[in-house]
Amino acid sequence: MGRLLFRLVTLMLLASVACSQPDVVRTPPEPETPAPAALERPAPSDAPRIVFLGDSLTAGYGLPKEASVPSRIQDRLRENGYPHEVVNAGVSGDTSAGGLSRLDWSLEGDVQVLVIELGANDGLRGLPVASLKKNLTEIIGRAQARGIRVILTGMEAPPNFGAAYTSEFRDVYRQLAREHDVTFVPFYLEGVAGIPSLNIEDGIHPNAEGSRIIEKTVWSALEPLLVKQTADRKTSSR
Repeated sequence: MGRLLFRLVTLMLLASVACSQPDVVRTPPEPETPAPAALERPAPSDAPRIVFLGDSLTAGYGLPKEASVPSRIQDRLRENGYPHEVVNAGVSGDTSAGGLSRLDWSLEGDVQVLVIELGANDGLRGLPVASLKKNLTEIIGRAQARGIRVILTGMEAPPNFGAAYTSEFRDVYRQLAREHDVTFVPFYLEGVAGIPSLNIEDGIHPNAEGSRIIEKTVWSALEPLLVKQTADRKTSSR
């Protein structure tokens, strides 16, 4: 994975404006793959929910809505007979602080699982690792306090801030996974990062094929939680 990560972070440095600078003017994507609109408050619903809290990688930057990872997970749920509704709470350019700031209303409704995909923009901007850990700790803690199961996905920082920063950044996710006993996906872009054929032209954001690979990675972490929830409900209803 090291070689792929090196290629990823190099591309991230060359094209960081696509993800880490939400206020700059960008060349708009092609009409058939529009950038996602600003996050909208999820509509009221009685269905159990799975919330994806993240940045452009969650929002589906450069992809049609149905090709984003959360949308693909929604399709998987329907195919497997699960009643859950997926909420895509991804905002392009968001940092861990941004995710924390909108956490409470993102968790409205009967949220049973929270998938956290945050940190890429913290790393691109070289923000303090301590702040990343503090923000993610708060997000995990608030979710668990509500009885919500958490899936934490790891991210990598670019190497230009030094080996120590890169190592500390990576370790934050592993530490939090251990400390809070959450389901852990070590690298959200595993099998996709740095592979041109699996990313859109900016070299950072997955294309439809790359999104499909990430969906499989996330599903392998998510489905066991849903199976356990279903089993727990059957047991408690006896």
